[in-house]
Amino acid sequence: MHKIYRIDIDGIRGLAVISVILFHLGYLPNGYLGVDVFFVISGYLITGIVFKEVKENSFSILKFYERRIRRIIPLVLFTSLIAFVLGICFMLPDDLENLAQSIFASNFSANNILMYITSSDYWAVKNDYKPLMHTWSLGIEEQFYFFYPILFFIFKNNKRKFILPVLVFMTIISLFLFFISNNYAAKFYLLQYRFFELSFGGICAIYFENLKHKTNRLLEKSKFLLYIMLFAVVLILLLRNTGNNDIKILLVTILSAGILVLGENHFQSDTFYKNVLCNKFLLGAGKISFSLYMWHQIIFAFARYTFLEEINILWTVILIFIVIILSILSYYLIEQPFRNRKKIKTSQLLIIIGVFFVLTSVSALYIYTIGGIIKDVPELNIKKSAHLDKLNFFDSNNNIHIEYNEHIRNLDKSFVEINKTKILVLGNSFARDFANILLESSFKSKIELSYYDCNKKLSKEEIVNRFQKCDFIFIANDFLFTKELMQKLKLDYNINIEKVWIVGIKDFGNSNGIFYNKTNRIDDCKNYRTVMKKNILAYNKTMKKEWGLRYIDLIKPVSDSQDRVLVFTPDCKFISQDTYHLTKFGASFYSSLLEERLSSILQLK
Repeated sequence: MHKIYRIDIDGIRGLAVISVILFHLGYLPNGYLGVDVFFVISGYLITGIVFKEVKENSFSILKFYERRIRRIIPLVLFTSLIAFVLGICFMLPDDLENLAQSIFASNFSANNILMYITSSDYWAVKNDYKPLMHTWSLGIEEQFYFFYPILFFIFKNNKRKFILPVLVFMTIISLFLFFISNNYAAKFYLLQYRFFELSFGGICAIYFENLKHKTNRLLEKSKFLLYIMLFAVVLILLLRNTGNNDIKILLVTILSAGILVLGENHFQSDTFYKNVLCNKFLLGAGKISFSLYMWHQIIFAFARYTFLEEINILWTVILIFIVIILSILSYYLIEQPFRNRKKIKTSQLLIIIGVFFVLTSVSALYIYTIGGIIKDVPELNIKKSAHLDKLNFFDSNNNIHIEYNEHIRNLDKSFVEINKTKILVLGNSFARDFANILLESSFKSKIELSYYDCNKKLSKEEIVNRFQKCDFIFIANDFLFTKELMQKLKLDYNINIEKVWIVGIKDFGNSNGIFYNKTNRIDDCKNYRTVMKKNILAYNKTMKKEWGLRYIDLIKPVSDSQDRVLVFTPDCKFISQDTYHLTKFGASFYSSLLEERLSSILQLK
C-alpha cells in the first residue's frame, strides 16, 4: 500500500525556501536557518524511503544514487552553466576566477569545502556577490547522500535492526563534535558537524515508523504540541539574529523533526494546520523549492554585481518575480523530465549530465588557471596578452591577482643597507599594502624596508633584532590594535614606542563589479564615489581616538563630507582590486596623497 503524499512537507519546504530568499535579500536575519529545515526534511524523507526498501529487500545503492542524480544534478549543472555565462559577460577577472572555482567545486559536491577555505565567514558582505555561494548546502547534502546508503547496504536483511542504533551513535558523535568545536567556519560548512541534522530526521523516520501502530492514538491527540512546534520554528526564523547560533540550529533541527513526525497525523484532518502549511502559496513555493533555491542567489548576486547598489522594495518585487518565473520554467522543463525514467532513460541521463559535467568542469578549470583573464580590463591595467604565460594552480600565494601584494613577502628579511632610513612594516596583507605605498613614493631610494608577517613564526632573537635595528615601525592590520596590545609587544620585545605608527584600514565599497559595469555610464570616473562597508567608519574613529597623532588615516584622504570614498584614481584606474587591497595604481595614488605626511614622519624633508 502506497503512502498518501504529504502535501504539508511541501508547505514546510516552501516556508524554508522563502526564509532563505528573504535572508539573502536582507529582510530576515535568521532566515538562513531555512537550510537547516531542508537538512532535516532530506534526512527524514530519504531515510523513510530507503528503510522501507531495506525491509522489503528491494534496496539498491545504484538505484539510490540514480534517484539522487536525477533529483539534483541536472538543475545544478544547468544553473551553474547560466551563472558561468553571465560571469564571462559581466565579471572582472578576479571574480570570474572565483566563480570558476565554485563551479568546479560544485560539480564535485565540494563547494562547502571551498567556502570553508576561502570564505569562512558566511555573513561576510562579499558573499552576496557570489552567484554560487548557496551551493555549500548542496555540497553537504550530496556528501551525505554518497556515504549514507552504505550504512543501509551493510545492515540490510536480518541485520537491519542495527541501523537505528548505529545511526543514533553517529548522530551523538556529530552533535558532540558540533558543540565542542571552536572552529565556527568548520561547524557551519563541513558535513561531520552537520550530519546530526540530516540523521536526526532519519532517526525520527525509522523510530516512529516502527512505533506507528502503538503511538497513533497518542499522536492524534498531539495537535497542540504540533501548533507549538510550528509557532516556535516561525518565531525563531522571524527573530533578529541574536543568541547562540549552535542552540538555534539544534532547536530548529528538533522542532522541524517534531513537525514532520506529528504532521503526518494532522495534515489531512486538522483545519488550522492545513491552513498554515497547506495553503496554495506555501505549497506552490514548496513544489518548486529546489529551483527557487538554485536561482535566487544567482539572480540576486548578478543584480548586485551589475547595476543595483541597494535592493529596495521595488527591486525586491522585480527580482523575486524573475526568480519565480525561472523556477517555474526549470521545474517543468528540467526537474520534472529528468526525474521521470519514462521520459529520460538512465543511459540518456548519464550522457546528458556527462556532457554538461565535462563542459562546465573543464571550462571552469581553464578559466581558473588563467586567472579569469579572458579580456583586457583597462581599469585594472590588465591585458590578456601579457598574462598568457601566468597560470594559477591552486597556489594562493602566487595568484595572479594578489601578486602585487604578495611580492612584499620577499622583504621579510633583516636590515642590511647602510645610510638608509630603516623601516619595519608589521602586520598582514594590509601591511603589505602600506609597504607598497612606501615603495611607490618619491623617497623610495632613501629607505630600506623589512616586512614581518604577524602570522609567521620567527625566533625571538630575529624579531628583537629587527625591532632594534629599525628607525620606524608601521603596524597595519584589519583588526583592532589597542595600546594594551602595544604594551605587550613592548614588554615581550623591548620596543621603543616612539618608533611606532599605526596605519589605518581602508575600504572601497562592496564590490568592484558594479563600478566596472557602470563605468561606461560614469561621466567622470575620477570623481565617482561609493559608501563603505558597515562598521568601517566606526572602526576608523575608534582607532583614531586610540592612537591620536600616531594614527595614519587612510580613509580621510579619499573620502568626502558624506563619507563616500573614491573608487578610481584620477586616470580612471581602480584604487583597489578587491575593495580591500591596493592595485599598483592605488598604491601610487595613496603615495602622492600621503607624501607630505610620510616625509614628515620619516624626517626625509
